[in-house]
Amino acid sequence: MNMGAKLLLALIRFYQYCISPLVPPRCRYTPTCSQYALEAVRRYGALKGGLLAAKRIARCHPWGGHGHDPVP
Repeated sequence: MNMGAKLLLALIRFYQYCISPLVPPRCRYTPTCSQYALEAVRRYGALKGGLLAAKRIARCHPWGGHGHDPVP
């Protein structure tokens, strides 16, 4: 795992442990967007995993989809 992937994983974990507990749950998908991002970065690396996570976060809004959406 390269440095970029490690940095992204650290940022996602920071969000999960420090920011997420302070805001109400809003993710419309399972797994949650942050869990999806962790898995995508671990599986595909910083660039492709980060792009997959960004696309997923962009879809997570009241008029977007919902339900089970695993990392491809």
